[in-house]
Amino acid sequence: KDKLFALHDFLGIQRCVIVQTALHGFDNSVVVDAMQARKGSYLGVALAPASTSSQQIAEMDKQGFRSIRFNFMAHLKNSDSIEDILALTKRMEPFGWHLQVHFSSDLVHSLTPLLKQSAVPVMIDHIGRVDASLGANHEDFQGFLKLLDDPRFHVKVSGIDRISKAYPYNDGVALGKILVDKFTEKCVWGTDWPHPNHHHIPDDGHLIDLIPRIADTPEKVQKLMVTN
Repeated sequence: KDKLFALHDFLGIQRCVIVQTALHGFDNSVVVDAMQARKGSYLGVALAPASTSSQQIAEMDKQGFRSIRFNFMAHLKNSDSIEDILALTKRMEPFGWHLQVHFSSDLVHSLTPLLKQSAVPVMIDHIGRVDASLGANHEDFQGFLKLLDDPRFHVKVSGIDRISKAYPYNDGVALGKILVDKFTEKCVWGTDWPHPNHHHIPDDGHLIDLIPRIADTPEKVQKLMVTN
């Protein structure tokens, strides 16, 4: 956590939502430790099974968690069915939580009608993990745009470096800008540090420098980095 805090202090990041990594599984203790060290300005997204009870959610809420994340990626095993996850969202709803999902872009077509049944808002990770080299007209990105037309869906324009092959990530920036232009109220940004399960380790300074290219007016930057 000290490295994370030092990075944020250097970059001028004052508030943070820490997302539990699959590397730690359901042991969320490192996130709890970091949240408590900067109480009030750091919140968290947990990894937990779909069987998580209302009482457990209440305990996690007091610790600073506001969401549970589920992975639908080949390299990240998820043993919960979408039906059980949707049932969990009904237990999350009284706490004002949201559902966070991380899926490969080809799944947007099959997951869309199911995720629309969520009882809570849904945050989609890393620009839907589309392949930026395929461009904005590819069916996966277009399906993603249609999903975001639903007011309950939001997107992280983090991971520009994951959907693009190499810096300066021009094709990824182009897609990120489309999202911020079209869904200004629904986009949030994140560093994705320390960049696990990646094809390269990006320079966090470079990622910060991309923000004005993705959000090209002060008003959009304010929405992306503060308000949303």
